[in-house]
Amino acid sequence: MRVYFTFDPRPDLKDSLVKDFPEVDFVFHKKIDEEELAKAEVLVTYGEDLDDEKIKIAQKMEWIFVASAGIEKMPHRAIAERGIVVSNVRGIHKKPMAESILAHLLSIKRALPFIYKNQQERIWSQKTKLYELNGSTALILGPGAIGGEVGRMLQAFDVNTIGLNRNGESAPYMNETHTIDKLKDLLPKADIVISILPSTNETRYLLTYEDFTLMKDSCIFMNFGRGDLVRTEDLIKALEEKQIFHAVLDVYEEEPLPRDSKLWEMDNVTISPHISSRSSRYLERSFEIFKPSLRKWMNGERDIENKMDILRGY
Repeated sequence: MRVYFTFDPRPDLKDSLVKDFPEVDFVFHKKIDEEELAKAEVLVTYGEDLDDEKIKIAQKMEWIFVASAGIEKMPHRAIAERGIVVSNVRGIHKKPMAESILAHLLSIKRALPFIYKNQQERIWSQKTKLYELNGSTALILGPGAIGGEVGRMLQAFDVNTIGLNRNGESAPYMNETHTIDKLKDLLPKADIVISILPSTNETRYLLTYEDFTLMKDSCIFMNFGRGDLVRTEDLIKALEEKQIFHAVLDVYEEEPLPRDSKLWEMDNVTISPHISSRSSRYLERSFEIFKPSLRKWMNGERDIENKMDILRGY
């Protein structure tokens, strides 16, 4: 079996993989090579280096392991038509992303930007407002693995957590869970709105300007899912009109965020350059999913972890 990586992992991770699977022919490159692609049965990729033409080249391909949670940039139709199995690393982001979300929340509530700025300028000032996180209500759009970890941490701060998902089934660390069509009813109750939704036909531009007018003017909106949840112009209008207190953004409609975007200029926005899921342990956790799945695959089993419906996007 030939397994082709279109990125080059750390030496210790590669050595461990080769040692555990001596019968597998592993190829590691820093970018995709079409000759190797044509020979590979299994592809390990971050998902952004594939297109329709490359899927045509990959005639032996049976399984694509995506070392990322998002697959929106992949050639979905071409992969589906070939019947190629796709799985990803859903769930490995939950620890770093939950810590990032909590860090931003506490930073805003406890005025850390004010403190850091005054320290740099050697200013002793107590003229700022400080708020508490406890007693708040957080509306979590997409209470899956990441949302559940966020909920667990927030509940430790006595935050009431409400989850919104497709089916309304109860989710871990949610005080209550509802279907996504209850969004407009629940937005006015939330002190914090956190989106961790993927990009799908159902979630694309789910939030509109009208939805921001339903939020409290003290609300903190946090987008850590995908940038096409809301049109940038709708978000900017809501922020300019102070419909909400603050927005924390890790994802954007256009990335990198253009230098001339109004978002850079706004004092009620925190701009994070899509790094909330980064961690020194990212690939380590990815391999913890890939290796058992590879063993199953070699044994003829196809019920691998995080197997996806490529056309549905999750």
